[in-house]
Amino acid sequence: MSTTRPCSPGDRGPEPIGASGASEGDVPGGGMSREDAVASSTGRQVRRLSLDGQSGVVPLARDFARQALYAWGWLPAATADRRAAAEDVLLVVSELVTNACLHAEGPESLRISCDNKVIRVEVADRGTGQPAPRTPHRAGRPGGHGMFIVQRLCLDWGVVRAQGVTGKTVWAELGAPA
Repeated sequence: MSTTRPCSPGDRGPEPIGASGASEGDVPGGGMSREDAVASSTGRQVRRLSLDGQSGVVPLARDFARQALYAWGWLPAATADRRAAAEDVLLVVSELVTNACLHAEGPESLRISCDNKVIRVEVADRGTGQPAPRTPHRAGRPGGHGMFIVQRLCLDWGVVRAQGVTGKTVWAELGAPA
């Protein structure tokens, strides 16, 4: 489903991405934000990676997401369904970061959070555009498949814009494997 709601149904609202703080076990260089501390106290695990000014951000983001999946027990996958769920998360991370590179002056940060049921991927950028799946989708043509893939793999996705600030956060949520 394509949406521009700031948060998914039943969510407590958008979770803004702040300075590049990292939760325990993440990339060094920062402490946990207030939002991350609240999420952590509710059983939601959070990891954040600053991508601002980095080169090779797509493989960097994928590796970071893969490490989080290992830490959270999604990998190594014991079944084909679990393996597919983890690969879907990595693909969504790749697509959102790639879109920020191609259409939004590059990504600023990647935030991944997980509870027992849902994993949420958030990519913040400075772009003003509105991501949307290309319609009509033409499977045989090169390019333009990123948001279509995100739409197909995710439970929901959307865009959060902070008032008075250039940029946005594109978020997507995927279901945890059974």
